[in-house]
Amino acid sequence: MTENRTPFASVYNRFLEKVTDDMYIEYTVQDTIKDLQNLLVDAIPGFEFPRKNLYDYEVKTEIIREDTVLPTDFVLGVVWNELPDDLEVQVPDVIVERSSFAADLTSEEINILALLMKQAWVQRQVASIENTRMKYTGSDFKMTSQANHLAKLLNLLEEAQRESFHMQRLYKRRKAGKDGSYESTWSMFR
Repeated sequence: MTENRTPFASVYNRFLEKVTDDMYIEYTVQDTIKDLQNLLVDAIPGFEFPRKNLYDYEVKTEIIREDTVLPTDFVLGVVWNELPDDLEVQVPDVIVERSSFAADLTSEEINILALLMKQAWVQRQVASIENTRMKYTGSDFKMTSQANHLAKLLNLLEEAQRESFHMQRLYKRRKAGKDGSYESTWSMFR
């Protein structure tokens, strides 16, 4: 992988810092990665005016020797072959997730994508509770305290939407100068 590519794992890690979900404990590593990939790909259209092409990405997994794993690799699991007859120590093969964007994303762009993933994740939780509510009516729904849970999730969804909108608005209103400091883009609009 070339240096100018941003691994999906950079966005996954930022997203996982923002949410906690016991579901990921129950998933296999492969199922977790597939879910994170889906959330990330679903989040891309929500980034209104990115400065980089977010649609130019590659979804890729590889089997490599464990001693060749790079710091940017997301190890999914170990491939175990038959044990050798002489029981000498062998380096196992591992499955790594090497999906990446073709662009070198900034920390701000990674954060916006992670916030949009969080928004999609919360929306999924709301949809799940809405499905539960449709199965039960009136007092049945209230007795299970699902209504209270749904209200809290709707508030969380509204906050996630507000946060991602705010970060994108900041992103559009400033750019990095040659010395690395941020400059306003306001002069473009005058």
